Amino acid sequence: MGRQKRLKKELGLFGVYAIATGTTLSAGFFLLPGIAATQAGPAIVLAYMIAAIPMIPAMFSIIELATAMPRAGGVYYYLDRTLGPALGTVGGIGTWLALILKVSFALVGMGAYISLFFPNVPITAFAIGLAFFLGLLNAFGAKKSGKLQIYLVVGLLIILIWFISSGIPELKIEHFNNFFGAGSDSIMATAGLVYISYVGITKIASLSEEVINPERNIPLGVILALTTSIIIYAVGTAVIVGVLPMDKLAGNLTPVSSAAEVFLGKTGSIVLAVAALLAFISVANAGTMSASRYPLAMSRDHIIPEIFRKLGKHGTPLFSIGVTVIMISAILVFLNPTKIAKLASAFQLMMFALACFAVIVMRESKIEAYDPGYKSPFYPWMQIAGVILPGYLIFEMGVMPSLFSLGLITAGLAWYFYYAKDKVVRQGAIYHVFERLGRQRFTGLDAELRGILKEKGLRKDDPFDQIIMRAGVIDIHESVSFEKAAELAAKKLSKIVPLSEEKIKEQFLEGTKIGVTPVTHGFALPHFRMDQITNSEMVLLRCKKGALIEVVDPLTQKFDEMQTVYAIFFLVSPEDRPTLHLRILAQIAGRVEESSFAEEWNGAKDEVELKEALLHDDRFLSICVRKGEPSEALIGKRLKDMKFPEGCLVALLRRGSDIIIPQGETTLQEGDRLSIIGNLEGMKILKDREKNRKL
Repeated sequence: MGRQKRLKKELGLFGVYAIATGTTLSAGFFLLPGIAATQAGPAIVLAYMIAAIPMIPAMFSIIELATAMPRAGGVYYYLDRTLGPALGTVGGIGTWLALILKVSFALVGMGAYISLFFPNVPITAFAIGLAFFLGLLNAFGAKKSGKLQIYLVVGLLIILIWFISSGIPELKIEHFNNFFGAGSDSIMATAGLVYISYVGITKIASLSEEVINPERNIPLGVILALTTSIIIYAVGTAVIVGVLPMDKLAGNLTPVSSAAEVFLGKTGSIVLAVAALLAFISVANAGTMSASRYPLAMSRDHIIPEIFRKLGKHGTPLFSIGVTVIMISAILVFLNPTKIAKLASAFQLMMFALACFAVIVMRESKIEAYDPGYKSPFYPWMQIAGVILPGYLIFEMGVMPSLFSLGLITAGLAWYFYYAKDKVVRQGAIYHVFERLGRQRFTGLDAELRGILKEKGLRKDDPFDQIIMRAGVIDIHESVSFEKAAELAAKKLSKIVPLSEEKIKEQFLEGTKIGVTPVTHGFALPHFRMDQITNSEMVLLRCKKGALIEVVDPLTQKFDEMQTVYAIFFLVSPEDRPTLHLRILAQIAGRVEESSFAEEWNGAKDEVELKEALLHDDRFLSICVRKGEPSEALIGKRLKDMKFPEGCLVALLRRGSDIIIPQGETTLQEGDRLSIIGNLEGMKILKDREKNRKL
C-alpha cells in the first residue's frame, strides 16, 4: 500500500458554520412541521426544543473527538478507534447510508415546493440531475462546494429572518390553546421524529480533515450553527403554529410557504418557497460532501476496498463521491426516501449515544496522545446524559425505527465479519495505546502510558516467559532491510502457525506501513493477531549493524522518517486474546526502556543470553552450575530430582556451545547454565534459596 494522501484543508470558520447550519435547516423546518403537527398539535414547538436536548451532549462530544482526531469519516473514525473496528464498521456503513437517505429525503422533499410553481416537473428526474450536479461540484474540492454552501446559507438565513420578524406580530395566541392536548407520549414521540432535523449539525466532523485550524473553527462553527438552528426552530415553528390554524397545518407539506402567505401574501409564499429550495439544495450539497468521506475513511482502514480512498487531481475522493451519488439516485428511483429517512432517526440517535460513550473511553484511557483542542464541559455527566437520553427517545419512537436500526447494525456487522475482519489490525482504543507505545515522537515511552499498559500487563498466569523461551532466534551480523528481516522471521513462524511465509511477511509489513508497529529505543515490535492459533508465538531478531525500518505516523499514516533498529521482536497472538497480546507488548516495551537492556542485548553471546536479556525480570532466574557457588550442589543431579518450588521449571539449558532441551533424565554438569522461569511466588522462593546458598 502506498503512502496515503490527505484531503486539502480548504474550509474556514464560515465554511464550517455554513455546512453545519445548511445540513440542519432543510426538511426539519420546511417539511416536518406539518407532519409533526398531526401527532403533537401546537406542542410541536416544544417537541423541537426537546429534540435539541440530546443533541447538545452529542455535539460537545463530537467536537471534542473532532479536535483530537481531525480525520475524514467523523463518527465512524471515532467509534472505530475507541470501540473497535466492528462497531466502527457499523457506525461507518450505517451513518453513510443514513446520510444518503437524508440527502435523498431533501432532494425529494423539494418536490412539494417545486410543484407550487411547476406542477408538471418530474420531481425524481430533477432530483437525480441535481444529485449528479452536486457530485460533480464536490469532485472539484471542498473549497468550491463550501463556497456554494456559504451562498446558499446566507440567502436562506436572510429570508428566514425576514419571515420570522414579519410573522411574530401576526401570532394568534388562541392557536396555542390546548397546548398539551396530544399528551406527553405523543410529544416525546414527535421529538424523536423531528430529532433528524438536528443531526446534520455534527456532520462537519466527517469533513474535519479539510478544516483549517480545526481546533478553533470546528467548535466555534458548530456551536454557532446549533445556536442558530435552535433559535430558528423555536421561533420559526411558533410563527407557523401562530398564524396557521391546526386544521391547515396538520399534514401540510409546505407549511412555511403556507404560513408566509397568511401575512406576506403570495409574494411571501413564493420567496419562502425559494428559501425552501435553497435549504434542500444546501443539505443535499453538504450531505453529499459529508457522506462521501465515510467510504474514504473506511477504505483507509481496510474496511472496504482500497479504490474508495483514491484521490483525484483536485484532492477529492472521486470514486467515493461517485458511488454516493449513484446510491442517492438509486434510492430516489426505487425507494420512498421520505418514509425511510424518518426511520433513520433512531440509528442516528444510537450513533450519537456511542459518540458520547467514546469520549468517556478516550478520557478514561488516559492516552496522552489524545489531546483535543476543545474539551466537552461537565464531563462525565454531559456524556452520561448523551448516552441515556437517546435511548429514551428511541423507545418513544416505537418499534419500526428500532427494527430499521437493528437492520443497519446487522448489515454493518455482516460486512465486517465477511470482508473486513481479517484485514484490520486495530483493536479500538488499543490502537491509540499502540500509537503511544510506538510513537511519542519516538523519544521514549511516556510514564503515564506505561502505567496504564502495566495495569493490563502480565497477569499471574500469563505465559510470557514460556513464549520467550520457545521463541525462534535470528542473529544477523550485517545490515539488512526491515523487509528482509520480516522474510526471515516469517520463514521461522510459518513452521508453527498455519499461515504461509508470504502471508506472515505481508501482515508484518502491512502493520508497519499503516503505523501500528512500535519503534523506539532502537527496537521494533511488528505484530498481528490471527485465528487458528491458541498460543502467542515470537521470533527475536538481533541485527548488530542495524536494520532500517520506515516509520509511519499512525494517525496521519504518512512517512515520518527512517530509523535504525538493532532488535526486532515479531509477535503473533491468537485473535481471541487481545488483552494478552497487549500485555506482551507492554512487558517487552517496559523491559526495552530499561537502561540495562541495550548492553545485555548487544553483549549476548548466544540464543540463551538473548532471551535472558529480554526476560530480565522477577519471573526469571539464570543459574550457572559452578564449584564454590550455591549451585555446586546441583552437579550430578537429574532435573527430575531437583526440588523446585511449585510453578518453576528449567526452560533452557546451555552446555558449552550447545543448547539442550531439558528432560527429566538430564543430569547436570559443571558449567551448565540454566534458564529457569516461574510464577512470582515460586521464583521468590527460589531466589531466596540461591541467596541463602540452599539450592
